[in-house]
Amino acid sequence: MTRSMTGYGRAEAVLTGRKFTVEMKSVNHRYLETSLRLPGILLPLETEIKKRIGEQFSRGRIEATFRVDSGGNTENGGRFVLTLPLVRNYHALLSQLKEELQLSDEISLSMMAGFRDAFVTTETVQDPETLWDGLSRVLDEAIRMLTEMREQEGESLKRDLTARLSLIAGFLEVIAGRTPQVVLEYQKRLVERIRELTGGMAIDEARLLQEVAIMAEKSDITEEIVRFRSHIDQFTGLLTGGDAAGRKIDFLIQEMGREINTIGSKSGDAEISRNVIEVKGELAKLRECVQNIE
Repeated sequence: MTRSMTGYGRAEAVLTGRKFTVEMKSVNHRYLETSLRLPGILLPLETEIKKRIGEQFSRGRIEATFRVDSGGNTENGGRFVLTLPLVRNYHALLSQLKEELQLSDEISLSMMAGFRDAFVTTETVQDPETLWDGLSRVLDEAIRMLTEMREQEGESLKRDLTARLSLIAGFLEVIAGRTPQVVLEYQKRLVERIRELTGGMAIDEARLLQEVAIMAEKSDITEEIVRFRSHIDQFTGLLTGGDAAGRKIDFLIQEMGREINTIGSKSGDAEISRNVIEVKGELAKLRECVQNIE
């Protein structure tokens, strides 16, 4: 299945009296890069969330936003608890600082209460495993929707790539069919030129054939055409198979570019040159499309 790297997915569910919402967006990227926006209650699950996303995608920059709404449920979201170990650590550090710098200021209750995370809502200390049991289902649904959109766009890309690949194959066959005629036309031009220079004197046929053979060898593009056809077959196989990896296709396009450049440099024929230009133009369009394939 050909998948694009662009897509969107969203899912939500009510769990333990709170509404969890997961929103995911993905765009092009050379590798897989995951960016998470998590509320404090979900920070302990960051590793699990990234692992789950990494199991489903191989390329693209994925931005996932998680929101938790208590919905006015004061029983779950409105109660606070004291994080006593953290407060004790604050007090110990302040005492050390006071002694080290010989400060006279007292460590007061108002000072201690003002420290971040001294008091937290009960939801932030909820068991991460309990949260993950429910949240994972919401995340999986968002991933499913994102995957579905990436696959739909991937099918559109596949149709465009297939059409352009067919055009390239057509230009290549014109080049292949033109190659024998190029040698014959060179031989004809060479004979005419020799006759002009020699004033109609007899031509050494053996020498003439030798020159034509040298020219034919230098301009032979058979190997390049064979390799190019092989690249087209591999490209088609990746699009129709289950492993349409963008990096592999991008590599094939680079190889096609090398082959068509060699064909263009070897042949001095105007008709072949026109088709080489057409192939290069289509390869540029292919390369642009492939940048969005996973």
